[in-house]
Amino acid sequence: MRRLLQRFQRSAPPIDHDLWRAARERVPWVAALDHERDTRLHALASRFLAAKTITPVAGLSLDDTQRVQLAALCCLPLLEFGNEGLRGWSQLIVYPDAFRVNRSHVDAAGVLHEWDDELIGEAWESGPVILSWADIEADLAAPREGFCVAVHEIAHKLDALDGALDGTPPLPRAWQREWARDFQLAYDTLAREVDAGRETAIDGYAAEAPEEFFAVCSEYHFSDPRLLREAMPMVASHLERFYGVSPLQ
Repeated sequence: MRRLLQRFQRSAPPIDHDLWRAARERVPWVAALDHERDTRLHALASRFLAAKTITPVAGLSLDDTQRVQLAALCCLPLLEFGNEGLRGWSQLIVYPDAFRVNRSHVDAAGVLHEWDDELIGEAWESGPVILSWADIEADLAAPREGFCVAVHEIAHKLDALDGALDGTPPLPRAWQREWARDFQLAYDTLAREVDAGRETAIDGYAAEAPEEFFAVCSEYHFSDPRLLREAMPMVASHLERFYGVSPLQ
């Protein structure tokens, strides 16, 4: 089965070059790539479109260029990691705007609590990635503002590849130890600042959990790498090694 999958990936039809050019011009992070990385991303995005189903819902319609934009954005964090980062899920669901999900939790006393969350993105550990198209467009319009919802959700998918959603993607053992040490220190520092009510350079949502810390910092790597280096130099160094140099340095 693995050999069949690899053969399928190798034979994925390349995205038409005119279509690729039209899509990449609308995605600032992609438009800024050098030729070698652009070629790699083109191949990854072609595999993405061959392997994944992109499903617009709630009345949204996506043309071919927009579908390629989505593939490029979702594959941007995979430039160094490679197509193994596409493993484990098959569908990208796209809403026109933020969407609501029902949450439930049973507390220690056995009481069921239910509430609604409004989200702009979500990555199910063993299921689809869900994105808001309006927020994708907002990210593209302001690519240096510290936000990129597609990168955030793909970071969660990378994180989950080793079976644990804990802020550490699959890495060689020695690097994994260094990553865990440096990310934990930076996360704990941010959490203390947020708990104390102090203003933080990095969005305080990153202090929600280690996995959110990794995903939020991944957004900054692509959309405000200078701020990330100033605020968390060790985290920035790890992410540059993991993702490659940010296109918007």
